[in-house]
Amino acid sequence: MLPERMSRAELRAGASLAGVFGLRMLGLFLILPVFAVHAPQLSGGDNLTLVGIALGAYGLSQAILQIPFGMASDRWGRKPVIYVGLVIFAAGSFLAAGAHDIWTAIAGRTLQGAGAISSVVVALAADLTRAQHRTKTMAMIGAMIGLAFAVSLVAAPLLYEHIGMGGLFGLTGVLCIAAIFLVRSLVPEPPIHAHPPTPAARALREAVLAPELLRVNLGIFVLHLVQMAMFVVVPPLLVQAGLPLPGHWKLYLPVVLASFAIMVPPILYADRHHRPKPVMLGAIALLLAVQTALALAPASIGALAALLGAFFVAFNVLEALLPSLVSRIAPARVRGTAIGVYNTTQTLGLFFGGLLGGWAAKHYGAAAVFGICAVLSAVWLCAAGGMRPLVPVNELSTATLSGKN
Repeated sequence: MLPERMSRAELRAGASLAGVFGLRMLGLFLILPVFAVHAPQLSGGDNLTLVGIALGAYGLSQAILQIPFGMASDRWGRKPVIYVGLVIFAAGSFLAAGAHDIWTAIAGRTLQGAGAISSVVVALAADLTRAQHRTKTMAMIGAMIGLAFAVSLVAAPLLYEHIGMGGLFGLTGVLCIAAIFLVRSLVPEPPIHAHPPTPAARALREAVLAPELLRVNLGIFVLHLVQMAMFVVVPPLLVQAGLPLPGHWKLYLPVVLASFAIMVPPILYADRHHRPKPVMLGAIALLLAVQTALALAPASIGALAALLGAFFVAFNVLEALLPSLVSRIAPARVRGTAIGVYNTTQTLGLFFGGLLGGWAAKHYGAAAVFGICAVLSAVWLCAAGGMRPLVPVNELSTATLSGKN
C-alpha cells in the first residue's frame, strides 16, 4: 500500500509556517556573516569577547523566554503568542539599527531574542499535521532555516556594502512585520485540544527529564553553539585568506547550493524508512570531522570552501531531523512546553557559542575555537548513539517518553 500523502491543509500549514520561520531567521542570519568584520567600527567593538556576546545575546534572552512562551501557547493559543513575539523581535531590530556602540548592539540583540516564538511556531506546525507527516513538515521548516542561512551568507556582504549594518538590522525588523501578516493571512487555525491543560510543574518535568528528549536537547545545543562559534572566526579567516568581504558570496553560493542537493536523499531515507537515528548519527559524525579538519587544516580558500560545504550538509540535515524528533517524542498535551525546552537549549547554544567563540578566538586563536567545537561534537555523537529507535506510530505513549517498557 502506498503511504498516505499530506493533505492540502497540511501542505499549506507546513509551507506557510516554514515561510514565517524563514522570514524571521533570514533577518537573524543576515547579521551573522558581517557583524564580526563590522564591529571594530562601533565604540568598544574591538573587543572580540564583546563581539561574541553581541552575536550570542539573542540566544540568552531566547533561552530565558522560550519555555514561558511555549507554556503560554499551550494555555492561550499559538497565534496570539506568535504575534507578541514578532512585535518584540522587530522592536529589538530597530533598536540595533541605530547602534553606534557595542553595548547598544548587545541591547538590541537581547531584545530581539525576547521575541522567543520558535517553540510556538514548531508546536503550531505539529498541531496542524498528522504524526506520520511531521518529519516532512519539520523538514520544510528545517530546510527553510537552512535556506535562510544560505541566502544570508550570500546576500549579507552585498547588502552590507549598500545599506550598512543599520540597514541590515532595519531590514530584519521589516521582515518580522511581514511575518505577522503571513501568520494572519495564510496559517490555518489550530485545532482545539480536548484534554485539560497540564499543570506547569508536571509539564516541565515531562518535557525536561524524558531521556530521549535530553539527548535531542543536547544535540540542538551543540549544533547551534558550533554554528555561532564558527562564524565568530570564519568571516575574518576568509578575509585573511585573500577573499574580501563583498566577495564572500562567491564562496558561499556554490557550496550552499551543493549542500542542499546532498541533504535531500538522507532526509527522504529517514522519513520513508522511519530510520532517523542512523541519518542523525552520520550527520553528527560529519560535523565532528569538519570541526577537526578546520582545527588542523591550513586556512586556504579551497580548504575552507570544501569544509564549509560539508558543514552545511550536516547542519541542514540536523535542522530538519531534530525538531521532528521532539514533536514525535513529546505528548500533545505538553508539546508547546517540550518544544520550548528544546528551543531554550538551542538558543543557549547560540549564546554560549558566541561567548565561547569570541573568548577562545581572542585568547587562543581560531584553531582553538574549532577544537572546542570538535570535542563537543564528539560528546554529542556518543550521547546520540544510545538513542532508542522511534516507533513508527502516530503518537508515542508517556511510557515510551519516560523510557519505561
